[in-house]
Amino acid sequence: MPRRYDPERRERIVAAAARVLERRGINGLTHRAVAAEADVPLGSTTYHFDGGEALLLAALERVNSEWLEWFGRWVAEAGAAPSVADHVVTLLDDWTGPRRASAELVYGLYFAGLERPALRPLAARCVDEMVRLARPLAGDEAGARAFVGLVDGLLIQLLLTGGPHRPEETRAALARLLPGTGSRPRPGTG
Repeated sequence: MPRRYDPERRERIVAAAARVLERRGINGLTHRAVAAEADVPLGSTTYHFDGGEALLLAALERVNSEWLEWFGRWVAEAGAAPSVADHVVTLLDDWTGPRRASAELVYGLYFAGLERPALRPLAARCVDEMVRLARPLAGDEAGARAFVGLVDGLLIQLLLTGGPHRPEETRAALARLLPGTGSRPRPGTG
């Protein structure tokens, strides 16, 4: 029986790997789980990805691509918001509320680079691209890097602690870091 050629199989496997990551996390990403999710034979996953790390890298590239596409749209929409600070407040509320699972996936993969050096270059490229995308909001590269660092830091703290988001603190932090993006602190409050 001749082998069937399926040019889209690799992409289906990568999409399935991203779904497995979202549901089971990094430790749940196995060739067997991905094959079942993609509805392909196990041999197909090992044919396209020779090891678990190769499969993880491909899934991470897809997750990063989706995240950066979303972030680019978010930056483009900032002009319609009353202020950059208000736009950041909405982002934090969204990513700690209805999109929390996606945020946990993105940051889980981001931090996986601490233990898996092969993931670091991909994580670094993601951060660099976020900085490039954020330049219109922050003026220059240094401001954009500070902006991305602040938003990342606030989101990580909220995800880890489960604490309440305090929009006024977010606005004040942005105003101090990048004047003109947030509300100014009132005299005697900062």
